[in-house]
Amino acid sequence: MFTLTVRDRMMVAHSLPDPFFGPAQRLHGATYVVEATLHADALDRHGVVADIGALASALRAVLAGLEYRNLDDEPDLAGVLTTTEVLARVVADRLADGLADGLADGGPDATGHVRDLEVTLRETDLAWASYRRPLRVEP
Repeated sequence: MFTLTVRDRMMVAHSLPDPFFGPAQRLHGATYVVEATLHADALDRHGVVADIGALASALRAVLAGLEYRNLDDEPDLAGVLTTTEVLARVVADRLADGLADGLADGGPDATGHVRDLEVTLRETDLAWASYRRPLRVEP
């Protein structure tokens, strides 16, 4: 199995209004280091999992839609506890949608060899969460 990972950052504000979260119930900021990893069984005809620049650009576009925002005010996230785990899924799903569009257009994975996408949000150097999902392009 081959992997390709790119990394970026995003800063958000949010609250986690449930007693389970203690002081994080109040509005607070979070800075995440975000990693997107593609998993492939084989390399493409260029000897790569995907184009690094294309993957980095796609991740940047997804993060730009979230960063410097209060997630509590975002209509798409209304009523959602935006834990690190949940945000990893949100980023992965949005990135997968963007990659599927690009891949279908003959982008970085026109052969459909990329199988999975994993997104990791690192809240600190000591704590992080990931979400992994299939990434398939139908011919």
